[in-house]
Amino acid sequence: MRYSQIKAFHNVALYGGFSRAAEAIFQTQPALSEQVRRLEQDHDILMFHRDKKGVRLTAAGEQMFLMTKRFFEVEQQIEEYLSESGAAVEGQLRIIADSAHHVTSHLSRFRRRYPNVFVSLHTGNTTEILNELRTFNAEIGIVGSIDPGHEFHSVDLGSTRITAFSVKGYLPKGITTLSLKDLSNEQLVFREPGSKTRQKLEEEAQRKNITLTPALEVEGREAMREVVAAGTGIGFVSEAEFGNDARLVQIPLRDTELSMSETMVHMATRRDVRVIRAFMDLAHSSPE
Repeated sequence: MRYSQIKAFHNVALYGGFSRAAEAIFQTQPALSEQVRRLEQDHDILMFHRDKKGVRLTAAGEQMFLMTKRFFEVEQQIEEYLSESGAAVEGQLRIIADSAHHVTSHLSRFRRRYPNVFVSLHTGNTTEILNELRTFNAEIGIVGSIDPGHEFHSVDLGSTRITAFSVKGYLPKGITTLSLKDLSNEQLVFREPGSKTRQKLEEEAQRKNITLTPALEVEGREAMREVVAAGTGIGFVSEAEFGNDARLVQIPLRDTELSMSETMVHMATRRDVRVIRAFMDLAHSSPE
């Protein structure tokens, strides 16, 4: 196994094809193809499915790609450590959050302090966020109400109550709160499985022997908000995520104290990645 073969494989997987990888790392496509071919031949393992549409990773290739992500990240750390200019924080920071609300203040401070870091922010539910962190497709995650254990390092961002909400005028006049029992007779809009808000509601309802059946299941918080705003039913968010949408009104749940804590996490094994360490240090510090 040669370093050049590993590097060739990693870049083809990273850029999604031989021609794009060759262009990105300033090599010829035939040279890159030969390196990957030798890697596969020497170890009798197929890394890519090849067809007229391009290439895609095999199951073995997926596992190999996860390992090369780790490998080249450590290589980058070594370069930074040995470089005289290593004090500068540069590169890319990928954040995936269950709600952008929980990270915007940290992002603003981080961008002021480290303007040379490119930051991307995506949203997802808790299950998706943890999977993206585990596969090195994100550096920082913002998730609700988890016990990260030894796999992740975390910072507690606080908690807020879970509230129901609907479009204005949805409930009969004079009704401003609901019980879990009341919800069993309403049209409910739930997020997809994997949502911690949904999980907490369902667990509490089960504990009280109440059945909550969603009329609609919607992927993503913003999609759920739009469906509820159309008058389709009642949705659920934490109070911190409710926002200032003039179309909507909160409906407090009067017989439960359900709350959502928010946690900033990263893989514990990546604690020495410079951009991760810089972001987490800032999260620990007081606002400037």
